[in-house]
Amino acid sequence: MQIVVDLNRCQGYAQCAFLAPRVFALHGEEALMYTPAVPRDQHERVRRAAAACPVQAIVVGERAGGHR
Repeated sequence: MQIVVDLNRCQGYAQCAFLAPRVFALHGEEALMYTPAVPRDQHERVRRAAAACPVQAIVVGERAGGHR
């Protein structure tokens, strides 16, 4: 699974970092760091994190490849 986060859209709510801390991390107040290639054991957590994002900044799966 691949993901892309639209960092221009991200507002730093950190729902993703709370739900999938092995993939997403908030550095400082608004700088989001993430792992584009999601480990298999984190797929469900990342899907939940993407669904919980208030601004829908996380693109998951095959769509992520075309979003780059």
